[in-house]
Amino acid sequence: MTFPVVGMVGGGQLARMTHEAGIPLGIKFKLLSDTPQDSAAQVVGDVVVGDYRDLDTLRDFARGCDVITFDHEHVPTEHLRALEADGIPVRPGPDALVHAQDKGVMRAKLDAIGVPCPRHRIVTDVADVVAFAAEGLAEGEEGDGFPVILKTVRGGYDGKGVWFVRSPEEAADPFRAGVPVLAEEKVDFARELAANVVRSPHGQAVAYPVVESQQVGGVCDTVIAPAPGIAEGLALEAQELALRIAKELGVVGHLAVELFETRDGRILVNELAMRPHNSGHWTQDGAVTSQFANHVRAVLDLPLGDPRPRARWTVMANVLGGDYPDMYSAYLHCMARDPQLKIHMYGKDVKPGRKVGHVNTYGDDLDDVLERARHAAGYLRGTITE
Repeated sequence: MTFPVVGMVGGGQLARMTHEAGIPLGIKFKLLSDTPQDSAAQVVGDVVVGDYRDLDTLRDFARGCDVITFDHEHVPTEHLRALEADGIPVRPGPDALVHAQDKGVMRAKLDAIGVPCPRHRIVTDVADVVAFAAEGLAEGEEGDGFPVILKTVRGGYDGKGVWFVRSPEEAADPFRAGVPVLAEEKVDFARELAANVVRSPHGQAVAYPVVESQQVGGVCDTVIAPAPGIAEGLALEAQELALRIAKELGVVGHLAVELFETRDGRILVNELAMRPHNSGHWTQDGAVTSQFANHVRAVLDLPLGDPRPRARWTVMANVLGGDYPDMYSAYLHCMARDPQLKIHMYGKDVKPGRKVGHVNTYGDDLDDVLERARHAAGYLRGTITE
């Protein structure tokens, strides 16, 4: 029996964990990685080192692959169209993926299909930002409308390419890169949520519980599944919205819809990611079928797995690099203190602030589950020493 070959473009931790999910199924992986030291390149057997921005490299890599999927959204859209023209299945395809690559395209499409979003528009210079800010003032309201959020339409992640702008003087920086800039209102939100769904080529789709995503310095710190205290109606609305976006955009594979829950009980779409996502890492240990396993199933058009949670609560805490690079020595304490703890490390060099792993905890008492996750992540990082 011949098992299919999944070609994964990008060698980061998402590719590493997707490969891991395919192993029990006998699925073969081929990896296009920037360097042999990348997270996934350390564990995948068939690795091609090359530049994903070069079409000839992509075409050579795609030979022998049954389907191409991604660890990131940065492959040029025109290259993906060329691969499709060569007869190679690309999942998600370029018509879908462009909405995760280009925030301007995403906002225009979401507006067209009636998805609630923050007030926004493309701006061309500082004067345009000033005008956009003023447009947000209510009639008779004093002030200049600041602060606003500015984003480069392509390439930003984990807080990069995003500016919290408090005045016209601070609005100049984003334009220095010479790329289009999207202005968005500063949303007065109560918390950030994420709705993760997976969709297959023949239209089967599953939705995971809506989670709360807590950010520190623009980087995901903690994810709680399910989102504590969320109204059942709002959770269903978020899941249905994510499923509708996946269908309308033609997504194949995993889609993460990052959301703002406003203080008056609404949800607004913040960002889209068409790949396994940090807000879904809890599913490795907390769901019947992980986001990674379902992404593999989706891109191969296999029946999707059960997304339901295994425990009342699951918490994921990211492990960021600190001043103590020897994280392995911390295992003794963490594992002895919490035998149920699940540690997932990415094989990365430890650098301050860099995501190098995550931990998952689960149980019936949310306070206990949260404390265990945060203690383990802090101890691995070196910010907690007892």
